[in-house]
Amino acid sequence: MMGKDVFTATCRRLHWLVAVGFIVVSLVGLYMANTDTWYLYPWHKSAGIVLFSIIVLRVGWRLWCGWPASVAHDRQAEQRLAKIVHWLLLIGTVLMPVTGMMYSGFSGHGFGVFGWQLVAANPDPLELGQVLPYSAYWSTLSRLGHMMAGYTMLIAIVLHIAAALKHHFVDRDPTLLRMLGR
Repeated sequence: MMGKDVFTATCRRLHWLVAVGFIVVSLVGLYMANTDTWYLYPWHKSAGIVLFSIIVLRVGWRLWCGWPASVAHDRQAEQRLAKIVHWLLLIGTVLMPVTGMMYSGFSGHGFGVFGWQLVAANPDPLELGQVLPYSAYWSTLSRLGHMMAGYTMLIAIVLHIAAALKHHFVDRDPTLLRMLGR
């Protein structure tokens, strides 16, 4: 178990790599979904799978190291909310790519990593360019899960950033500076 009063360099690097990667992949996903920009889907899927491998490392590291101690002046309600948000972020960063892979796979579109196919598409032999779902039920369920996880993550990220800014500008404590490595 690592010291609870500091963020290790590995912890900080994994945090920022996942945070920036997650936000970029999510913004691309929102853009694709709202504009039907089909050429971005392979990139979104590939980047999501690569990011997922980093997320697994981060989750493992977080569970092994634990969380740094709460700031002493935080109220009990703030500490509880911080724990809830941290767990939402941790679980959500796993659920987003898992439900995305499930959705893409079960819908018959398949997915891979930059051209290396992990789950093959299921082309419709009767309609050129169309696919047949492997399971319409699981496709629909995982699509819903992907969307719900996305909206939950959006709320959790906003709360997380707001808390970091509150600690820095209102409480004037070193929480944000610790995450920046200072």
